[in-house]
Amino acid sequence: MQYILIALLSAVLFGASTPIGKILLDSLPPFQLAGLLYLGAAIGVFPFLIRRRTTRKVHRIGNRNLLRLIGAICFGGVAGPVLLLFGLQKAPAASVAMWLNLELAATAILGCLLFREYLGGYGWIGVIGTIGASVMLSWHAGTIGLFALLLVAAAGTCWGIDNHLTALIDGITPAQSTFWKGAIAGTTNLIISVLLEPYGKAMWVVASGLIVGVFSYGFSISLYIFAAQNLGATRSQMIFASAPFCGVALSVLLVGETISVIQAMAAVILVISLIVLFRGQHTHSHTHERLHHKHRHRHDDGHHDHVHDEDDGAVYHSHWHTHAPTTHAHPHWPDLHHRHRH
Repeated sequence: MQYILIALLSAVLFGASTPIGKILLDSLPPFQLAGLLYLGAAIGVFPFLIRRRTTRKVHRIGNRNLLRLIGAICFGGVAGPVLLLFGLQKAPAASVAMWLNLELAATAILGCLLFREYLGGYGWIGVIGTIGASVMLSWHAGTIGLFALLLVAAAGTCWGIDNHLTALIDGITPAQSTFWKGAIAGTTNLIISVLLEPYGKAMWVVASGLIVGVFSYGFSISLYIFAAQNLGATRSQMIFASAPFCGVALSVLLVGETISVIQAMAAVILVISLIVLFRGQHTHSHTHERLHHKHRHRHDDGHHDHVHDEDDGAVYHSHWHTHAPTTHAHPHWPDLHHRHRH
């Protein structure tokens, strides 16, 4: 349950960025705003890295995890937010918020085709229900330019790739992953923006972009990564699909729109879909090969039987550890230890 609540909080924080971002786009072009949002994300998680003294360990994660991190930065940090903001520039905030669930469809499809995630009958019903709710919302939003739709869909695809790559990174913490993504992607987009257009914005505008980045990207991404590593990218993305509803709600508060019957019906369908989704744990005999990695874990979960001095198995902690080969059966999701097909 705690992972579900973490994913929901992540969704609320990210959903708030759409209507607020629409307001900031009146003063900032997309590349500049994207850069500030992700630099804000890096600033938001930096205190956690200082406290744990983990900022310089990224080079130790291995080539495979490093490539995953680079891919997540390029797709999720550089391309995704810029595409979304260009779409947001051309369409109403509520409409773009509704379309953010296209990220869910991309995550689910990529998960089944490329990233060895299993979705049973309940899982697909949950996916279809969530997409159906999004279609209802998009239909309610009226005609939106095809170009804006394609931009938001492209952003969703980029974040779908990012979701799976970050869920598989097991050599660094979610905060570290968010920091490097924010620092590198934010700097890259700001450099591009300066090359395209001279930078001369008021400090309050810059500060606003950074503050939104701290909460809606920094804290939100870190929480999402932690949830995805324990629930799997597709299931975490299903919960994250509630972010558009938060965006719609804030659009109502900030712009003065009203909630329609169709929007209320879509919310009910989404809730039912999430309930069905979490009936999608499956049980079968599966084999774990020998694995040496690092991630946050506890010793009473059936997969971590190593011991420490004065060990308390119920306390979460993170360190490098080795799993011996084993074969067993238990209910599970596609987390870091269960990336097999069924």
